[in-house]
Amino acid sequence: MSLNLHLLRLFAAVARTGSFSRAADLLHISQPAISKGVRDFELQVGCRLLDRTPKGVRPTREGAALARHAETLFAAERAAEDELQALRNLDSGSLRIGASTTIATYMIPEYLGVFHRAFPGIDLHVVSANTSDIATLMLGHEIEIALVEGPVEDENLISEAWRTDVMALIAGPDHRFAAVQGPIDIRSLNDEILIVREPGSGTREVVAQALAAHHVEPQRTLEIGSTEAIKQAVAAGVGVAIVSVATIDDQVKLGKLKVIPIKGIHIERTLWQLKSPGRLDVPAAVAFEGIIREAQRARTAPRGPAARARRTDPAPRQRHARS
Repeated sequence: MSLNLHLLRLFAAVARTGSFSRAADLLHISQPAISKGVRDFELQVGCRLLDRTPKGVRPTREGAALARHAETLFAAERAAEDELQALRNLDSGSLRIGASTTIATYMIPEYLGVFHRAFPGIDLHVVSANTSDIATLMLGHEIEIALVEGPVEDENLISEAWRTDVMALIAGPDHRFAAVQGPIDIRSLNDEILIVREPGSGTREVVAQALAAHHVEPQRTLEIGSTEAIKQAVAAGVGVAIVSVATIDDQVKLGKLKVIPIKGIHIERTLWQLKSPGRLDVPAAVAFEGIIREAQRARTAPRGPAARARRTDPAPRQRHARS
């Protein structure tokens, strides 16, 4: 037997107030409707739940037992409503953010700070992994925000552009490129050890596309699984690398790395936000997305034609990925 929750609510109000009239006032319905509802409920459960007396009503033994369960049930309902209201108001809750390594390390900390100051009651959880792993987490609904460095080919995800990122060739201060006056020819990379990220990294894919577009294929590569380790290897003279300029500012200022311009080439990539079609965004995710979009609008200033550099990756604003 399934209890009619509407009738249970009527019964619980009468049991709590000890009066049909007071229960009617509490629930803002007529007293005859309350009386009929309780009679119908007693017929449904198959026993008398209330004793009617000249002084009012009181629960029977069965009614008292049911009233205790009803109060527990409706207390849980009120708690759920309160929690949902708090989440809608961003007073509490959590937000799970997945970001590929470069973004997690160098780009989103400023956004996390802005979000925390605006919504201190929301707990933030950040997962750092390569692009393909972040896509998997988004598909599994294990994160609410997914920010990655490369486009993802999956028909179950939509990739939306959210900002651009400039890539630069770096070398150690004692490398032969560091002594060259002016930009180098990109074909010079054919004779170098190029240090790259692991397969599945968005940075690696963008670098590979940029080199392939100019028919450059270094004879030797060295695979290292983090940008920080790549920079250390480059500074030690192991090879050269193409990385985000957002990752190298401190080392360049300290003289440990040198940015090497490439003749006639400006490598700029699009960074992506992954979304799952049809998935309802939680309010905290909507708020965080608003922060990163507003920051991008503030960062982007109009540029004249003379200032526009050639892009290696002319990305669309939005793309439906294919598997």
